[in-house]
Amino acid sequence: MSASFRLSNQQLVAFVSARDPEAAKKFYRDTLGLDLVSEQLPYALVFDCHGSPLRLSIVPNLNPAAYTVLGWNVSDIETAVRTLASAGVHFERYPAVPQDELGIWTAPGGARVAWFKDPDGNTLSLSQH
Repeated sequence: MSASFRLSNQQLVAFVSARDPEAAKKFYRDTLGLDLVSEQLPYALVFDCHGSPLRLSIVPNLNPAAYTVLGWNVSDIETAVRTLASAGVHFERYPAVPQDELGIWTAPGGARVAWFKDPDGNTLSLSQH
């Protein structure tokens, strides 16, 4: 690889698929509080995630992954969970994962994680390290 070009020096673009652009826009903009940068309908919605673009690709069919596809590292996970829950976000509960009353799991290394889904069933997460 050329010393003058490295992907580590380039801006990352995150992609998530969505079927219904209106439901996705309402969730990501109004519920999660992301700034909508552009509507490139019928192809995509683009949001700003702290300087990195999040491109919601509009697709006719979607089989959500069984794992987390997008996450945010937050400084205070309890406040973040309470704030999003008050905005209508439902936090997932997993029987095999010991979670506290807010739905937050503490990993063996001390990281704390909570999961939720977008309108299309994509699993998203909050984590505090």
